[in-house]
Amino acid sequence: MKIGIASDHGGYELKEIIHPFLTGLGYEVKDFGAFQLNDGDDYPDYVVPMGRALAEGELDRAIAICGSGVGACVAANKISGVRAALINDHFSAHQGVEDDNLNMLCLGGRVTGYMAAQELVTAFLNARFTGAERHLRRLQKVHLLEK
Repeated sequence: MKIGIASDHGGYELKEIIHPFLTGLGYEVKDFGAFQLNDGDDYPDYVVPMGRALAEGELDRAIAICGSGVGACVAANKISGVRAALINDHFSAHQGVEDDNLNMLCLGGRVTGYMAAQELVTAFLNARFTGAERHLRRLQKVHLLEK
């Protein structure tokens, strides 16, 4: 599975912990930046290119991190084909994939602890979309909104 990861300054420290955690689990990781701590950077500069790569099939899943996770989530969901959610609990991390085919996990670097982030990432990446008819029907309605 190829995983994208991106953050601004607010999520930089957490990204620098999650990236080696992912490679240690055997995932191929593409880092979209930031590549250094810069308090003046902007999350769309990193999250949007990663979201486009995800929507184009270059990535299987993605993880976006900003200070709260909110801005990264808002920006990501502007890209057709991206289904991003700000996740703060284990149930939503896997249920979002199973029912809603979530493909981007958003985390808050200033509000999510390292161990909790690792648990959320693991639940997100281990989950699989069920493909149940009711979920496909709902996703089709969402897909129509993107057009």
